[in-house]
Amino acid sequence: MRVLLLGEYSNVHWTLAEGLRMLGHEVCVVSNGDFWKNYPRDYDLSRHPCKPLDGVAFLCKLLRLLPKLRGYDVVQLINPMFLELRAQLIFPVYDYLRRHNRKIVLGAFGMDYYWVSTCCNEKPLRYSDFNIGDELRQDECALTERADWVGTAKEQLNRHVASTCHGIVAGLYEYWACYTHHFPAKTVFIPYPIDLPSENLSGSSAEDSFSHAGKGPVKAFIGINKKRSHYKGTDIMLQAAQAIARRYPQQFRLTIAESVPFAEYQHLMNHSDVILDQLYSYTPSMNSLLAMSKGIVCVGGGEPENYEIIHEPHLRPILNVEPTYQSVYHVLEQLVLHPEQLPRLKRESVEYVRRHHEKLRVASCYTEYYKSL
Repeated sequence: MRVLLLGEYSNVHWTLAEGLRMLGHEVCVVSNGDFWKNYPRDYDLSRHPCKPLDGVAFLCKLLRLLPKLRGYDVVQLINPMFLELRAQLIFPVYDYLRRHNRKIVLGAFGMDYYWVSTCCNEKPLRYSDFNIGDELRQDECALTERADWVGTAKEQLNRHVASTCHGIVAGLYEYWACYTHHFPAKTVFIPYPIDLPSENLSGSSAEDSFSHAGKGPVKAFIGINKKRSHYKGTDIMLQAAQAIARRYPQQFRLTIAESVPFAEYQHLMNHSDVILDQLYSYTPSMNSLLAMSKGIVCVGGGEPENYEIIHEPHLRPILNVEPTYQSVYHVLEQLVLHPEQLPRLKRESVEYVRRHHEKLRVASCYTEYYKSL
């Protein structure tokens, strides 16, 4: 098959492309690298707002590229806003792609109208980026996203794409729960793909490397995006981790990465025992899964629904937290007081990713799904 992956979030499309290529498919990734994260891509579609006439230059680049985005068996969009353009300008690009390619798949991988609206109205989740129980969150970022997606051109674009595409793929339980509420016959769940380190593909060497875990201070890592810290709950997680570091200075060490490129992020994360990520999530994100593939234990989203949707009856490597300071503090304190848990959790983390997220395994799921269209 010829597959075009358009747009990028957290290296999802590039990792999927690597898996699909291993299966013999021809794959092209076109993206802006997910802004400052600068993930790999085959064609760069990034903007440079500091340069004069950036908008004109971007449109010229896009128009030159469009003829190359024809004749694919499948075009997968990372999001309805798959280009750095106003929604009104994406409509004709999307319709062009529909006319000149066989199948269009919409990714339910992040922020969009159905995620915002469903969490605010139908509320299928006990908590999310937009609600805690029946109460809507009122922090600035949540309010901004609601205003940005509801009753706007972005909503119209999302509705148009979702209703006219051939399929919708959700990468997390949360996004599946929202999209299947509106498009049950069209929505499928496929886990995110992860490039598992080769030495961990079998799990045997991982067993040896984790044998010393728990014999020194617990080394924790947290990545901070200043613009979205309150929205994602990393502000609360950071406060709890800093409080633990003050109370147990000899037993707990904290590394903080703030809005750094992907390569530097990985370097800072490596050799940690624990990653704190996504307070309001039911499931581990791409960053958490990447960490888990290296034997780093995730403190974050590990609700029962996460394990149910991937049909995992035994492994429970994620230290699940409720969206409160007290919950994060308690989980971290228990880990500091009982570090003997770490070797088992590290081994289970690697095995969890190997079973459910290894890129070749996920690419095979995508291949079967694309064929079914």
